[in-house]
Amino acid sequence: MNILYKRIFLLIIPFLFLQSCQDNDDHLQEPTTLDANRFIWKAMNQLYLWQINVPDLADNRFATSVDFEIYLNQYSDPKNLFQNLLYNPPAPGRASADVVDQFSWIVDDYLTLEQQLSGTTKNSGVEYGLSLVSSGSNQVIGYVRYIIPNSDASGKDIKRGEVFYAVNGTSLNLTNYRSLLGSTDVNYTLNFADLTYDTNNNPVITPNGKNLALTKTNLAENPILIKKVITNGAHKIGYLMYNGFYPSYDLELNDVFAYFKSEAITDLVVDLRYNGGGSVLSSTRLASMITGQFKGQIFDELAYNQKKPYLNQKYLFTDNIETTAINSLNLTNLYVLTTRSTASASELIINGLDPYINVIQIGDNTYGKNVASVTLYDSPTFTKTNVNPSHRYAMQLIVARSQNSVGFGDYLDGLVPDYKLTERIKTLGVLGDPSEPLLSTAIGKITGTAKMIVTEKPTTDFESINDSKTLRGQNQMYFEQSN
Repeated sequence: MNILYKRIFLLIIPFLFLQSCQDNDDHLQEPTTLDANRFIWKAMNQLYLWQINVPDLADNRFATSVDFEIYLNQYSDPKNLFQNLLYNPPAPGRASADVVDQFSWIVDDYLTLEQQLSGTTKNSGVEYGLSLVSSGSNQVIGYVRYIIPNSDASGKDIKRGEVFYAVNGTSLNLTNYRSLLGSTDVNYTLNFADLTYDTNNNPVITPNGKNLALTKTNLAENPILIKKVITNGAHKIGYLMYNGFYPSYDLELNDVFAYFKSEAITDLVVDLRYNGGGSVLSSTRLASMITGQFKGQIFDELAYNQKKPYLNQKYLFTDNIETTAINSLNLTNLYVLTTRSTASASELIINGLDPYINVIQIGDNTYGKNVASVTLYDSPTFTKTNVNPSHRYAMQLIVARSQNSVGFGDYLDGLVPDYKLTERIKTLGVLGDPSEPLLSTAIGKITGTAKMIVTEKPTTDFESINDSKTLRGQNQMYFEQSN
């Protein structure tokens, strides 16, 4: 696959510290704002990728400890201090081209963050995309991408491709969609609409009276949504729809590859169109299952700032998951399905494998995230060991850049597909069905029966603006690091 070299797009790869250690979570003292502020400044001074670019993070910024305390006491809300120490974050009046760090973030309860990074979120089970009705419009619509099994939504009348225009009777727009869809309210109602087109082929959204009450629960999503083998002539094509890189499911993923081996598949399609990322370790393991012939060679490298080069890490192709042997297919060709929601650890599969095998990407440009963040706690080592019991603030801070074995990691506009095919609401198709547009194209390329994809005509309707996983902060790539 030829990757177009773009200017660097700074991507998140949040890496989560998972330690076996005692925690004082049940014995929190009275929250101390000054403690949280000290933690934020010290951690960012040491580990922030752009520390050298932020004057207030300079090593010689404060002449005395008193000056330091005076500075910190200016901020009654630790989140404001954090925001003011970021390097060119999104801000009113700042052009998008000038934004550097749009991915670092802070939370006031790391317990929720830890669940989120392992795939557990407060969720009704409706995974959706969000689009503008037309270019320049303020109106936002959502469309159902898939329903998570064993969720509240899975037992209700809702299916892929349905369009909703409002939440609790309030129409979605660019100003309110985040607050409406990201509300902490457990119960909410989606209001649905029919999608039609007028004589000029402009989209028309018409409320259809369907209102569906949903409930958010603590939901752990199994990222293995579909696995199957499709026989087409002499080809036995393995198909895997994989929606998140969570280490707790790696052994189950390995079983999927045992199934593919037992079926003697000749080709493999990995569907990452809705995969927002996750663990670098899990990404490395999946790459090792796909291949197997590159054990010990570099899959990915992470490089810290100029103060912490000794923390740089290399991820190598492996043949095991702890004590379990990996079921490797030893493939030299891989077909990957992508959309703008394909991010972080998903992009790592494409970029990390590209120097070694022929990766054929079908779909849309990926999101474009190639920098790394880590969960930092208020402790002497910024890990969870001996964490300060006075608060639960933690940061997902950009601390490193990612690149493949030949040094490439620059893709501002995402990784560019070999065969461009944008997913459209009106032609979504059934996931896993051989006639679904993206999968059908992959099968055609594998068997040599695909027609040439006609260059898509420019369109201004349904410009993608966001999706459910990104709103929940699940477009991540993180790694596990010991003390």
